[in-house]
Amino acid sequence: FFFTELTVVCLSGVTRPKVSVLPPSSAEISSKKTATLVCVASKGFPSDWSLSWKVDGSSRSQESSAGLLEKDGLYSWSSSLTLSEQEWMESVSVSCEATRSGQPALTGHVTRQQCSE
Repeated sequence: FFFTELTVVCLSGVTRPKVSVLPPSSAEISSKKTATLVCVASKGFPSDWSLSWKVDGSSRSQESSAGLLEKDGLYSWSSSLTLSEQEWMESVSVSCEATRSGQPALTGHVTRQQCSE
């Protein structure tokens, strides 16, 4: 006989994810002349949150992952945005928004100044 443990987590309502933006590495900027930023939204529910990018307030279209179901019954999402070295150096702020119909947007952001400290 084989036994499998099954955990059922029942969630209702909406859990707003935590949104973080990870800055590009200086090694990538110096070697490839590009700057890749990563947005991670974690611990959200349900799965239909979506991520979008803005550079200095202007929208950028970029693919994001489908929600990944974690063991705790909550979801995580990620998206990456690659800028040219020049665009990164000239930008003031890069932000990532997690949005869902009927919910206020959640924003994570990074500035180049934060990365040079």
